[in-house]
Amino acid sequence: MANSNSTQHKGWGGNWTEEKLDCFEKYVKAYLTIMNKYREKYNWGLFYFDGFAGCGDRETSCEDEKSASLFGDELSDTQELRVYQGAAERVIKIEKDMRGFDYYYFIDKFEENLTRLELKLAQYESQGRKIFRPGEANAEILHMADYLRDHPKSKVLCLLDPFGMNIKWDSIVAMAGNGLDLWILVPTGSIVNRLIQNNGKLRYPEKLEEFFGLPAQEIHDRFFHVEKIPGDLFSAEHEEVRKVKNVIHEIAQLYNEQLGKIFSYVTPEPLAMYNSRGLPIFHFVCASNNETAVKIAHQIIAKKQSKK
Repeated sequence: MANSNSTQHKGWGGNWTEEKLDCFEKYVKAYLTIMNKYREKYNWGLFYFDGFAGCGDRETSCEDEKSASLFGDELSDTQELRVYQGAAERVIKIEKDMRGFDYYYFIDKFEENLTRLELKLAQYESQGRKIFRPGEANAEILHMADYLRDHPKSKVLCLLDPFGMNIKWDSIVAMAGNGLDLWILVPTGSIVNRLIQNNGKLRYPEKLEEFFGLPAQEIHDRFFHVEKIPGDLFSAEHEEVRKVKNVIHEIAQLYNEQLGKIFSYVTPEPLAMYNSRGLPIFHFVCASNNETAVKIAHQIIAKKQSKK
């Protein structure tokens, strides 16, 4: 890769990354305000779980290039895919104003990222214990879910801010029935839309099945429709398979519907994030078994959306 391109790719994201982080920070503050009122009464243990903690700054690495290469030219616009993993610092800093979590779990596949993150967070004192755990996010989610089933007084705020379609639907299913609030970034326009091709076919259907938790045929039927094309002098009337309109919105809706099968409450309209060309590339969704949690998330998102 040429040096000029390497320099260009050092910066991750744009204004939408700040919107995402601002939204999440507001939610964490509201979450802790409520949980702190009752944690002693009900003997709750509060956990923060970040499945893709990253290194805590805006620098990218060659490993992100490897992740992008899975989809080849479908992900050629790398500027859309730079996801700034900056939530860790914001969450830790909240302890300046209120009691925080008992445990902070920062998960990342690459130990080097966690080493850098640990150094960055060392400047912040916290009552809660910081745990930096190298591992694959889906496996760690299953460990967390097992723990919650055995420790019902534990409450988790989980952030899944992955690079791409890394979260398997089986991992989402594992969270069912637990005292867990989930925020997840869904790559609706940046990746999923590119796998739903204009020629009426799904690219990497097995990846889409793993992501949505649905059979490929059901996914296909959701995003394509058969349209009758009138005949003319040169051709008879025939049918063509066409991609549905507003497909990125439909992708977000389908993921929301799937989350609604696992959690009692899901934000009705996720936070949509747009690139510099005004196209939606990600949707940020909150799901919980607590109605108040999702009401608060919805209010935060609605306020953000109203300013656009």
